[in-house]
Amino acid sequence: MADIKDPENTVIIELKDGNVVIELLPDVAPKHVERMKTLARAGAYDNVAFHRVIEGFMAQTGDVKFANMEKDYTPARAGMGGSDLDDLPAEFSNVPHARGSIGAARSSSPNSANSQFFINFGDNAFLNGQYTVYGQVIEGMEHVDKIVRGEPPRYPDRMISVKVAADA
Repeated sequence: MADIKDPENTVIIELKDGNVVIELLPDVAPKHVERMKTLARAGAYDNVAFHRVIEGFMAQTGDVKFANMEKDYTPARAGMGGSDLDDLPAEFSNVPHARGSIGAARSSSPNSANSQFFINFGDNAFLNGQYTVYGQVIEGMEHVDKIVRGEPPRYPDRMISVKVAADA
């Protein structure tokens, strides 16, 4: 198991191939970290699909409005939703979009992030300063690498469960 330094600011995502441990960065993006923990504790991320997975780029998930129920998952709706909570203001920093970093997905408006996030497969410097980074995979990136690709995938992989380590 990963060396978890701060269980309150660590999230464990269960995938079909194993767990992914993410160290959150509350000093860098406190509002985004708090949102992820709030939604995880509410069970909102459980069974949510990876609706946009691009080889060499990133795996996007977190559409809690449409992608968490089989009947609501359709290619036309994938990635169009968020949570019932207000959108978040951008919390841009100098933390790079490196392999395993967690970024806040948003529309063209910098202040439109809500529940969706992505995990970078590689170093994506072109995103630096344009998308909020609020976490880093510290264990299980090999499981992220196995997520089925597609925009959206026909049969998407899902987050089986998402827990704050302090609660696990």
